[in-house]
Amino acid sequence: MYLTVDGKRRNVMSDYVKALRQQVGTMPLILVGSTVIVFNEEKQILLQLRSDIRMWGLPGGAMEPGESLEDTARRELLEETGLQTSQLRFITMLSGQQDYYLYPNGDEVYGVTAVFIAEQIEGQLTMLDDESLQLAYFSLDALPSNMVKKAIDIIDTFLLKENVTDWMKGRDLVERL
Repeated sequence: MYLTVDGKRRNVMSDYVKALRQQVGTMPLILVGSTVIVFNEEKQILLQLRSDIRMWGLPGGAMEPGESLEDTARRELLEETGLQTSQLRFITMLSGQQDYYLYPNGDEVYGVTAVFIAEQIEGQLTMLDDESLQLAYFSLDALPSNMVKKAIDIIDTFLLKENVTDWMKGRDLVERL
């Protein structure tokens, strides 16, 4: 969530996590969030080049107080891509070691992440915040080499659950790591 304070746009969630970090240091945090899979008409998947780690991932982020997982998915999609969706379909839930991340500064996070696919998209692809360096659609057989492992795992899970592994032409996404 963003608020304008003294003419400056501030990420409130970032401030919340910073406040927690002041209390617990680099100890693991448990953060709940949502991730959204978006395909265009050519069946290319939308990825964002993240500004913090300079790797490609999927749109998504942490839940804010009072939000549902679906609200979080819709908000993050809009904030990070300028796109809106009226129809989300739940795909899977990630947690535990599957959703663990160690940041370069030593901060640790265990996520509990709901993964959705946006089945109807509206709006223009636009970077509305500073979390992304670039937004782009990629063919599933030509994904960038510098992808976040979690994004690869999510895409792999989606393809297996949806029975669309033929899109991959027999190729395992995990091999791209």
